[in-house]
Amino acid sequence: MGDEPDLDALRALTLVAEESSISAAGARLGVSQQAVSLRIRGLERQLGVRLLVRSARGSRLTPAGELVVGWATALLRTADGFSSAVESLRTDRAKTMRIAASLTIAEHLLPEWIARWRRAQQQDTPLVQLVAANSSEVIRLVRTGEAQLGFIETPTVPDDVRSLPVGEDEIVVVVPPTHPWARRRNVSKAELAATPLVLREEGSGTRAALEAVLARADAPLSAVPVAELSTTLGVRSTIAAGDAPGALSSLAVADDLRAGRLRSVAISDLRMTRSLHAIWTGSPQPRNAAGDLLSAINQLVRRS
Repeated sequence: MGDEPDLDALRALTLVAEESSISAAGARLGVSQQAVSLRIRGLERQLGVRLLVRSARGSRLTPAGELVVGWATALLRTADGFSSAVESLRTDRAKTMRIAASLTIAEHLLPEWIARWRRAQQQDTPLVQLVAANSSEVIRLVRTGEAQLGFIETPTVPDDVRSLPVGEDEIVVVVPPTHPWARRRNVSKAELAATPLVLREEGSGTRAALEAVLARADAPLSAVPVAELSTTLGVRSTIAAGDAPGALSSLAVADDLRAGRLRSVAISDLRMTRSLHAIWTGSPQPRNAAGDLLSAINQLVRRS
C-alpha cells in the first residue's frame, strides 16, 4: 500500500470500537453517522480488508479491524502530539483568539459568554478578536483557519467541521403595530409563505432556518421578499417603519416587543426553533483558550 493512512478515518474507526456504535462515534466527532460510515468504508477500500461488521445491535470490529485499531492508537497519539507542538509555535495565536459568529449570536449571546468566561479564569485571557458575519461566512472563516472558533445558526452543520450545540433560538414573525396581522390571533403557514417579507440576505442562518422550517411544514416560501438586508438592525428598522411583516430571532426583537415597536404574530401549528452550534476544525475539541471558552459556554448553557 503506497498511500498514507487517513488519520480521520482511523480516528473514526477507533471511536466506533470504543462506542460499538457508528452514530455514537459521529456524535463524539461532531459529524453525521453517514460521514463516519463513509470514512470507514474509504479506509476499508484503501487497506483492502473489511474492518467492521454492522448489524441492528451495533457495530463490532473484525479481527483485521482489531489489529488496525491497535496499530492506529500510537499513530493517532503521535499525530495529536505533532498538532499540539505546531500549535505551540504560533505564539501570536496564543495571545489572540479569533472568533467568528453569526450576527444574532455575536450581538445577543457572545458578550455575556465571554465576560463570564473571563471572570472565571485564574490567569490572563487572550485578546478576543470577534468577526460578526452571516453563518455562511462564519463557516468559511473556520474552514480557512481565519477563525479558531465559530458560532452559527444554520439548520444543518457541514460534515467537514466539528460542532457542538450551544443552545436553541426561536424565529418569530413580527409586524408593526399598524399592520392588519397585529390584530389577528394567528396566521396560517400558507399565508405566511405567500406573503412578501422583509428578510435577511441569502446565507443568513435566520433566513435559512425560516426557509427550512416552512419547507418541512409543506409551506415553502414562494413570495419575492420586500427587502433583503445584511443586518438584523436593518431588518428590524425596515419592518418597524414600513407595512410588511418580517422574521427574526426572538433574541433580536425582544426589546422591540417589550416597547411595543413591533408585534409578534403566531403561525398556526408551527413553532420555528433552531439549534445554535459552535464549530471548529482539527482536533476533536478546540485547543487552548478556544477549548476553555467552549467548555465554559457549554456549562452556562446546561445550567440555564
